[in-house]
Parts: sequence; C-alpha cells; structure tokens
Amino acid sequence: MGETKLKVLLLRHTPEPEELVAMAAKLCYSPSDIEALKKKITKKDQKGFIQKLMDMGHLSPIEHSSFTFAIEGISRACSHQLVRHRLASYSQQSQRYVSMQTGKDETLDYIIPPSIDSDKELKKIFRDFMKEAQAAYTKISKRLAELGYAGEAGNQDARFVLPNACETKIIVTMNARELLHFFRQRCCNRAQWEIHALADEMLRLVKPASPTIFSIAGPGCVTGPCAEGEMACGNIKEVRSKYKILQ
Repeated sequence: MGETKLKVLLLRHTPEPEELVAMAAKLCYSPSDIEALKKKITKKDQKGFIQKLMDMGHLSPIEHSSFTFAIEGISRACSHQLVRHRLASYSQQSQRYVSMQTGKDETLDYIIPPSIDSDKELKKIFRDFMKEAQAAYTKISKRLAELGYAGEAGNQDARFVLPNACETKIIVTMNARELLHFFRQRCCNRAQWEIHALADEMLRLVKPASPTIFSIAGPGCVTGPCAEGEMACGNIKEVRSKYKILQ
C-alpha cells in the first residue's frame, strides 16, 4: 500500500465499431432494408467512407460505437475532473461501502504529483501528511464503531478527513463521439497532468480498435488552431508531432 500508478484497461467495445457506424450513416440515405444494407457493408472496406464522415464533421453516426475502460491508480482529484464529462457512464469505488483502513501498515493508497515526488523535502511532507490522514481516519472509524456507527455508517463520516490524493478505481463507458471530445479537452497541454496522462492512455488503447475514427484524435490543435488563445502552451509543433506518432 502507498503510492500507486495509473493503470487503464479497455474492457469492452462495440464489435466491429466502424462497420456499425457505416451502417448507421448509410441507412440515412439508402432505400435498402436493414439486411440488404448489412450485406453490402460487410462485403466492403468502410475505411474510406468513415474517413469521409470524419472529414465532413458528420459525427452523429459514431455515437453508436462505445468503449468501456477500467481505470485504477488515479486520484480523487482526477476522478472529479473525469466525471464532468457528462455523456458517459461511471461506476466508481465507494468510500462509503469500502473501508480505507488498508491493513497492518495503515497506509492509504495515494497518488503523488511529479512536482512533489521530484523534491525530497516536499515528498517527505506529503508522505507524512498521508500517514497522519490515515491515522486520523482509523481513529475516527474505531471511535464511530464504538458509538454504534459501524460499517458504512462509520465510513461515510470518517471519509471526510481523506485527501484528494487518495487513489480510486472507476469503470467508464463513452461513445466514440464523446471520446473525441474528451481527447480534445484532456490531451491538451493545458489539461491537468494526471487526467492528461489518463487521456493519452485511453487514446492509445482505442486506436487499434477503431483506427479510422480515432486517426486524428487528440487535442484540438492537432487538426486546427489552438483554442486556448493567450493561454496557449506555445508548443503546437511538438504537440502535433506527438499525436501524429500516436496515430
């Protein structure tokens, strides 16, 4: 127990996602019935058609493809940012039903920011505080149990002393269109470092599953001007090079 690292798994995704998107898009303009349309689509490579949809900005058909991720080793600070993306489904480990008392070492699982991790003095302050937070949580939990608030009744109040650095686990499902939006926002250099790392890893995982849809995924400046204005990072060439490599 103690410091943890990011781990992301792509648990499931829509089978043949780009074929499904092509079917949805062509249905809008085809007089064929569903079975006939399905046969035509499965016999032909849909890459060119999907690319045309992307170039036109006709993105509603890609909402039919979805992707489900299991994420662990992120902080509560990161998960609070993640769930702001409303067009998604989330199932997060509960601090009410799951006790944060982690065993003999009584050390919380937590995320330590690189800026703090790289400084010996700051790292010691951070680690000492996490131990104090764990000790406070344990003492409060025990006392609440003595007062008759055991289990979830005690956890739900003891958790008030837990810091944002505490590690959490979450399962997330997003459709392809929302993922493109998520990547535009969170792969940006202006995004907070932790959710930026999460977005990059999610993008790495979805590209093999749906290479055409995510061929130009990344921050907005990959395909157009930076939207950050005066807040721009100033490294647009490096950013474009990075996400071209990811492609």
